[in-house]
Amino acid sequence: MCEDLCVLGLVEYKRCLYYENGKKVIEARWRGKPVILKSKLENFSSYEPLGILDYQDPADELSPLDVVFYATLEVRNSLGLAEEDEDEEGGGGGGGNNSSLARLWGKKLKNRDKSYSKAELASLWSLLQQEEYTFLRVLQDLSTHVAKVLGSCGHFYAVEFLSAGHAWDQNIFSLEDVAVSGLQGQQSRAGPGPRARGRWTAREMVHRIALSFLDMVWHFDNDFTHKLHLCDIKPENFAIRKDLTVVAIDVDMAFFEPKMRDILDQNCSSDDDCNFFDCSSRCNLNKRRCSPRRRNSNLQVRLRSLHEQDKRAVLLT
Repeated sequence: MCEDLCVLGLVEYKRCLYYENGKKVIEARWRGKPVILKSKLENFSSYEPLGILDYQDPADELSPLDVVFYATLEVRNSLGLAEEDEDEEGGGGGGGNNSSLARLWGKKLKNRDKSYSKAELASLWSLLQQEEYTFLRVLQDLSTHVAKVLGSCGHFYAVEFLSAGHAWDQNIFSLEDVAVSGLQGQQSRAGPGPRARGRWTAREMVHRIALSFLDMVWHFDNDFTHKLHLCDIKPENFAIRKDLTVVAIDVDMAFFEPKMRDILDQNCSSDDDCNFFDCSSRCNLNKRRCSPRRRNSNLQVRLRSLHEQDKRAVLLT
């Protein structure tokens, strides 16, 4: 992406969508197509440098195997997966289909047939310090329910542009501009009716979106060795693709089970002290300690959110 941005001028800024505490979310066009550019911190210098570069002989280069080693450690740290957790995954425990997230990431880096430059390593290191980037990049080949990373330059990374949800929208997602892919091949067999017009009806769209959301929740609960907890479940953090697949586009507050337990395990005097955004547990008053086990689920949080949204809609009518 760097050549397109810095040399060829093929990345065009459109507008700033979000800017707070250094985090930037920008709408842009890359080679004529809309994309979203993201960075957790405003400046490249705000990220911790890869210390080994300061002591490396300029004549030497890190091999892909060296890069794999350091990247794997950083991915484990970012995802909250200790080495023993990785070993458990490799042994097939827990029923997940990912043998090892960190190892999968490492294999991608190892497949490179040439060494990395210092600039590339510094850029990679800044990206790996962004939990959301790590989640999205590692889960690319494991899930259809996360936004696709299209490229990166420096500490910014580009993800696909999708139609995000809105709390004020009756259907959560705007359905007017959704053109369902793959429908053209069905038109000749569909005959007269809504499908023959090349679009689903609004009712069909809502049903498919709801089923896709349930599939995403089940997927995050069961398809990895550790459950993936979403602690900030609101319409703006999800989007839909043209095939109506529900996609998590903001996973800053997504945690696998080991890290979730570490977050919840804290001192308390009541249950209110055991809430971490949408994720909550109970306070053991005898021990004055929060249970590390989450008491609500991703689905329960979303259903509660929908109920509150319906109540607001009634008040406005």
